[in-house]
Amino acid sequence: MSDLNEIGSWVRENLPAMLADAHIPAASVAILADGEIFTTAAGILNRNTGVEADVDSVFQIGSITKTWTATLIMQLVDEGLLDIDAPVRDTVPAFAIGDDAAASTITARQLLSHVSGFEGDLFNDTGVGDDAVEKYLATIADAPQLFTPGERFSYNNAAFVVLGRMVEVLRGTSYDQALRTHLAGPLGLTHVATTASEAIMFRAALGHIPAEGSDEPVAAPVWNLVRSNAPAGSMLAMTAHDLVSYARMHLDGGVAPDGTRILSEESVRAMQERQVDLPELGLMGDAWGLGWEIFDWEGGPVIGHDGGTIGQNAFLRMVPSAGVAVAVLTNGGQTVDAYHAITSRVLTALAGVTMPALPTIPETPVEVDVDRILGTYSSSVSDSTVRLDDDGRIWLERTMKGIFAELGPAPEPVELVGWTTDTLLPRKQERGMRMPHAFVGDDGTGRALYLHTGRADRRVDA
Repeated sequence: MSDLNEIGSWVRENLPAMLADAHIPAASVAILADGEIFTTAAGILNRNTGVEADVDSVFQIGSITKTWTATLIMQLVDEGLLDIDAPVRDTVPAFAIGDDAAASTITARQLLSHVSGFEGDLFNDTGVGDDAVEKYLATIADAPQLFTPGERFSYNNAAFVVLGRMVEVLRGTSYDQALRTHLAGPLGLTHVATTASEAIMFRAALGHIPAEGSDEPVAAPVWNLVRSNAPAGSMLAMTAHDLVSYARMHLDGGVAPDGTRILSEESVRAMQERQVDLPELGLMGDAWGLGWEIFDWEGGPVIGHDGGTIGQNAFLRMVPSAGVAVAVLTNGGQTVDAYHAITSRVLTALAGVTMPALPTIPETPVEVDVDRILGTYSSSVSDSTVRLDDDGRIWLERTMKGIFAELGPAPEPVELVGWTTDTLLPRKQERGMRMPHAFVGDDGTGRALYLHTGRADRRVDA
């Protein structure tokens, strides 16, 4: 296997060309191996200003923040302040969703592993104050219950806001302050921003979003999502170096480089243990732990998480058995191409891990039961209608809702082709990938109950 300097040189030399090929304005990469960290960066942070990226540039890490929230929760477990198998209402009596019976039983463990079952993509704006997370809880009181808690996986942003509120209640401070006091500070991280006002103190990346009729993305109209969703990943920004430094703590049994104990070894292991298996989704992990995504790759397992905000995408992968981690932070374009090229090369060279190829259209598409999948599936983010055209081709038409309808042009209809008997792929790539669309469950008539792309969108047509 290669050493860190060799693979680092390869990344540094090839990164500019990768960004150009994938229409990515900028990226920053950090690699951890043998206790040492390599960093490099290239490109333009903001195409409106022309500011260049360097290794001290901060990018939003999006939903990788969820692993930070999970770590804060497990610190409370270590201190005897929280039982993750007790009802959430034991800590936050105000927790309410549309199904009161479900709300009374949902636990922190179920929130951490995305099996609580309620609608989770609720980006409700409750202002920019330190009370944004507390105020958010009242806005999800009518959130619909999609399935019985513990029944299946469905990615849930709102669940992690609830976890963030649990942190606030038990720490007696705001979520941002808890993160600084109990994680960023003890880890010695110097380039971490929890709000936009902090981010502008650094060389900060701006997200870039698709432009109609062009392969080149344009600067996003806003920098961040709503602050209320901070524990789920709407705000946190940092350098790739600081993100890998955080990962290093999880690889070193919960201990910081200076010997400070951040998390118990027991909690580190618990976070990486399988809690729920996922449908075959190709791009996502095979299972979920307590916050962490688990990938059953050859030479693994590999632990990680991805993040996406407004025009920014972040990727983190760790190989616990090898003490290796790699972070790729980007700000628009065909980001999955660059992530896959860099991460696969790094993990093979430094950890002997073989990363699966991205999902591709089979030479002969798999036949699917069309009657089972046709219909409309809905969430708070979008409505997705699967229909058949006169030539027998399957199409997905998606209508965005809320803030997501305002960010870029409306999605074009996408042709789907069979990948497995229950999972279809878009014929056309988006962001350098083909997102698998799994049709799971049964509505009682033999039709799929959910369209699953990581989130389970429930059928709404009769």
